[in-house]
Amino acid sequence: MRVSVVLCTHTLERYDDCMEAAESVLGQSHRDVELVLVSDGNDDVYEQFEDDFGDRDDVVTHCNDENIGLLESRNNGAERATGDVVAFLDDDAVAAEDWAERLVAAYEADGDRQAVGGRMVPAWVAGKPRFLPEEFYWLVGVTNRGFGPDGDPDEAGEVRNTFGSNISFRRDVFLDLGGFEDDIGGRQGEKNLQGGETELCARLRSEYDTGVYYVPDALVAHKVFDYRTDPGWLVDRAFWQGYSKRGMEVFVPESTGEESDFLGDLLFRFLPSRLRGFAESPSLGAVLQLVFLFLLTGSVGVGYLYGMYVWR
Repeated sequence: MRVSVVLCTHTLERYDDCMEAAESVLGQSHRDVELVLVSDGNDDVYEQFEDDFGDRDDVVTHCNDENIGLLESRNNGAERATGDVVAFLDDDAVAAEDWAERLVAAYEADGDRQAVGGRMVPAWVAGKPRFLPEEFYWLVGVTNRGFGPDGDPDEAGEVRNTFGSNISFRRDVFLDLGGFEDDIGGRQGEKNLQGGETELCARLRSEYDTGVYYVPDALVAHKVFDYRTDPGWLVDRAFWQGYSKRGMEVFVPESTGEESDFLGDLLFRFLPSRLRGFAESPSLGAVLQLVFLFLLTGSVGVGYLYGMYVWR
């Protein structure tokens, strides 16, 4: 089974990180892997792709005519891919050596699986912040506490969707669905709506009656740069994620069940366990995480309320 991995970037400022991601794809233990590199409208990036990989048979390069954004770039990459499976990796991520092998094993174990994804783990570029609770790792693109079947990130099984930097589809299914819907972020004149994977996987559920099979051992490390550990950035990110969740309710009503389940776990499972842990072993780190648990939850809530106002 051939796996085509689509990797997109738009600026030479990110080229070194993009190359680390590319090398992780080309170093996979699975023997049949194709790398599809997409420059999002930057001729200089495309020329660098050609200089570095133009003589390789296992690399496809493409340059968009103009800057069109990540989702459409991914769609263009998938159209030019030749694999049975098309997988997606961000330009600030690094795939484990056996990543593609584990994705393929999940497809081969059950022919009815149409999409497979794995776990995102953090690569703390600026150090791990003491105040950030694991329940909110999703704000920095990392698999969080409470994700997964029955809220267990160590358990394999079907979920709505995994992160966009660790998700794959049978290529014919992806193309049949029409790929990612780029316009999902442009409704009502707003550009802050997030959820390309959520929307696509809602259509996957509607058309194929299946979700994404989650493989916790299919690992991708996501670089968490210093700005993403800034408290102000995280609060702002939480606000817009809450806004996006309301947008998804409006545009893709069937896609929001997991958020409700997560909120229930947060309030009735994780918060009580943290309070018990703090009572048994108080520490400054535990206090900071409790404070940010409430702060980030509140920011998501305010963003959600703002979304209700915008889409009333």
